[in-house]
Amino acid sequence: MVMTSLLFACLFALVHLGIGRMRFLDQAPRSRWLSAAGGVAVAYVFLHVLPELAAHQQTFAKELGASKATAEGLVYSLALTGLVTFYALERALRASRKRRTGTGKAGLPDAGTFWLHIGSFSVYNVIIGYLLLHREEAGAWSLVIYGVAMTLHFVTNDFGLRQDHQHRYDHLARWILAGAVLGGWLMGSLAELPDIWIALLFGFIAGGVVLNVLKEELPEDRESRLWPFVGSAAAYALLLLAV
Repeated sequence: MVMTSLLFACLFALVHLGIGRMRFLDQAPRSRWLSAAGGVAVAYVFLHVLPELAAHQQTFAKELGASKATAEGLVYSLALTGLVTFYALERALRASRKRRTGTGKAGLPDAGTFWLHIGSFSVYNVIIGYLLLHREEAGAWSLVIYGVAMTLHFVTNDFGLRQDHQHRYDHLARWILAGAVLGGWLMGSLAELPDIWIALLFGFIAGGVVLNVLKEELPEDRESRLWPFVGSAAAYALLLLAV
């Protein structure tokens, strides 16, 4: 199981390092492969991540001595916090790019916004890498479902990050993000956090995944492909329901 999780961690890192070489993704309208990858990630979020949040309610209720209603409110508040955090990051990025466009800087964000954006996604990657080894639902099949969905999520997410940061992504950001996800896996292999901390991390990351998946597919300027998105979402949903 540990070796399988390491293989997925390495695959995540390779996506970060190699997204610039996937030339077939860089087309307009949006590549059907990107839309299909987004569909898989959305299906995973709604049929696996959100239901798993319900399981974490029990952890909060037990560890904090809270009622079921309080535990439910807490876990979904964490997911909302993750979503709002990454929404705020996107707003900051777009505001910075807009300001820089006015000064002839080709729409690149300023250095401070770049570090804030990549730093936040590095934390995001550490958590995803850590959860390769520590999730509510254990077992090989759960790991494969998680690993495949997060691999495809990283494809769409990194494609967007590379568009946002251009040469900064190729020269620096991709190495930081690859190191972060491997570092998260290493942390998970060396230490296991208490159940309540895993629940906290999972709740936060669930909201972040929801926002980061949808932001890559919904904006009009993405020119997303409807049927590859719908088809892959439906196919992965059927797979999740079958198991």
